[in-house]
Amino acid sequence: MSMATVNPATGETVRTFPTLGPEEVERVIADAAAAFASWRTTGFAERAALLERAASLLEEENEAIARVMTTEMGKPLGAARAEAAKCVKAMRWYAAHAESLLADERPAEADVRDSGASSVRTHYRPLGVVLAVMPWNFPLWQVVRFAAPALMAGNTGLLKHASNVPQTALYLGELFERAGYPHGCFQTLLIGSSQVEAVVRDPRVAAATLTGSEPAGRAVAAAAGDEVKKTVLELGGSDPFVVMASADVERAARTAVTARVQNNGQSCIAAKRFIVHTDVYEEFARRFTEGMAALRVGDPMRDDTDVGPLATERGRADVEELVDDAVEQGAEVLCGGRRPPQEEHGWYYEPTVLAGITSRMRIDQEEAFGPVATLYRVGNLDEAVERANHTPFGLSSNVWTRDDGEVARFVRDLEAGGVFFNGMTASHPAFPFGGVKRSGYGRELSGHGIREFCNVTTVWHAAG
Repeated sequence: MSMATVNPATGETVRTFPTLGPEEVERVIADAAAAFASWRTTGFAERAALLERAASLLEEENEAIARVMTTEMGKPLGAARAEAAKCVKAMRWYAAHAESLLADERPAEADVRDSGASSVRTHYRPLGVVLAVMPWNFPLWQVVRFAAPALMAGNTGLLKHASNVPQTALYLGELFERAGYPHGCFQTLLIGSSQVEAVVRDPRVAAATLTGSEPAGRAVAAAAGDEVKKTVLELGGSDPFVVMASADVERAARTAVTARVQNNGQSCIAAKRFIVHTDVYEEFARRFTEGMAALRVGDPMRDDTDVGPLATERGRADVEELVDDAVEQGAEVLCGGRRPPQEEHGWYYEPTVLAGITSRMRIDQEEAFGPVATLYRVGNLDEAVERANHTPFGLSSNVWTRDDGEVARFVRDLEAGGVFFNGMTASHPAFPFGGVKRSGYGRELSGHGIREFCNVTTVWHAAG
């Protein structure tokens, strides 16, 4: 079996790589377990120095790895450069903050005395070897946001990356070793999806984290649950972008374009369902559609390209099927709705806005993983909340309002892991990230993320 870099802008196979066989997988897991035995005892200063070195290497190699990402999955080159820079920022943030985030915690003295102890503290210890099953859409960022906190906590990591980004996967495996990490601390496993369960079940693997599709998350969680192992899942999203009557409509519509087509529309936290109060619906729909229609679709290596190709041919077909189903059921195409006629090669799709969405349409409940937006008209706050929650997903959400009462209501009632007011959803190393419902469980980033793969240990000393 092999994996390949297939350029989505041309459909051309650039390079192929053999996957690892059972003996090679065994060696990699053994190396990770051996590395953990000593890595877990290192101090924060040593871990931070190595992570800083890895960040500096990545910073120096920004342009090269950005071009690899664009070649492998089609994101505009400027976005790829920004992704690499964001990874550097996160690595440095965890290098600076991990020690304080994992500092011992002490309960109230009254509770200590009540327990009959002279002292009590909560201590964070690393779990061990953690398997990361990662997606192609942010092939660097998704991995680094796991690897940086996991390594700083004293864990070792195994990366099973998406099969269409093998060069990015190999780069990540080599980056940490080049930075000076002991051999085995972070390694790439070039394996197919059929080989993942055996790795999850290996007794030397302590936990797993997955970012990806719901079926993939279910499979990993089922195997890990059967083995009673910790998992963190970040799955799909169909984030609402709610625009209330008090909103700055011009600004909301401008931001909505970026929120929908970031990463060629292939982002779990991209705004996908645009829920607009009837008083401002017509203005928002006009401005938003004009913005979407004005985007430049083309070669992702060009700096003037706004939207590149979808990452895979199957991915484009999935988007086409959702749009075609909606149109057949009566949806109105305000712009797009087809492949660009000038693009003869590659997996391109025009930025698309659909109105008149009903529950009969698949796109009402399924995630559109491409540059396709759906518009909904609502008459009041209750309808806006109900429509926003009318999805099996609950990753994040965007709300545009200048009414404090509406802010409080959305914070209380939106079923999502994040509520972003008057701006688009974005992740930051200092803030927790994750979802509810079928968007998964657990949190990444911030102190919550670094503690996910720690043994939270109560240390109790008897009085006297």
